[in-house]
Amino acid sequence: MWQITSAIFLGWALGANDAANIFGTAVASRMIRFWTAASVCLVFVLLGAVLQGQAGIDTYRSMSSISLNAAFLVALSSALTVTLMTFLKLPVSTSQAVVGSLVCMGLVEGTFHWQILIKVVICWVGTPLGGMIFTVILYFLVGKFLNGLHLNLFQHDKYLRYCLMSGGAYGAYTLGANNVANVTGPFTGPGMLTPFEACLIGGLSIGLGVFTYSKRVMITVGKKIIKLDAYTAFIVILAGAVTVHIFAGIGVPVSTSQAVVGGVLGVGLAKGVKTIDVKRVYRIFYAWVGTPAICFAVTFLLYILLNRLPAL
Repeated sequence: MWQITSAIFLGWALGANDAANIFGTAVASRMIRFWTAASVCLVFVLLGAVLQGQAGIDTYRSMSSISLNAAFLVALSSALTVTLMTFLKLPVSTSQAVVGSLVCMGLVEGTFHWQILIKVVICWVGTPLGGMIFTVILYFLVGKFLNGLHLNLFQHDKYLRYCLMSGGAYGAYTLGANNVANVTGPFTGPGMLTPFEACLIGGLSIGLGVFTYSKRVMITVGKKIIKLDAYTAFIVILAGAVTVHIFAGIGVPVSTSQAVVGGVLGVGLAKGVKTIDVKRVYRIFYAWVGTPAICFAVTFLLYILLNRLPAL
């Protein structure tokens, strides 16, 4: 059972980082208190994982049926890669890290299926595009609805708080539904965990990361990376959640960070302004391309190291 510790570590890291994509702006702007956001996030991440997380787990199990020790390496390598990219202040996709590691171990053990990878990569490309498209659509539709309510300033502020809370709850649900496969999915192949057990343990570990170590990341994202007002923040959160939920139904784990970045670009299109500079876009692109490659290399190095340890 010790092998699953790497999955719990990965889930904790995922929760600590990705919760910022859901509640970062609301917490940083003090529209919602951190402990309120963390509690809502924990509950809905777990619900999403248990109720809809199995589709993504089935995809990973179809991609590569690896051994128990290989599953341990996949989770450990992914966690280390995510930690490295975060230290370098680069946006990171846990999904891409896990897939990069799965490809490595699948090739090593001769159990990898390329046709599943093609489906996954297509969904990766569609994630920021989906976030951008849904943001543009929702920006005008929700704006028209709010203008029709003729709210005063106090009512408008109160309404946006409810919107941010409900949007965050939905975003947390889709985070659990879509990303729980990244945490414990590889462990269902070796038969160590049933799909339900994998969803439960993965959801709890993500929730633990949210509750114990996401506050600083939320503040950082909300104030330094994504500078949005309450309305545009709600639109980006909602558009990202819709996008991630669609891919959860398809059964392909994708990045909430990519959906949010697409949403921020969508705000720029809708408002006709520049919301993110070109240099930042390039850095994000390099991180997305580099994450699976780096994780592939880390996994291979750890595999060689661990196979040589008994001979030392």
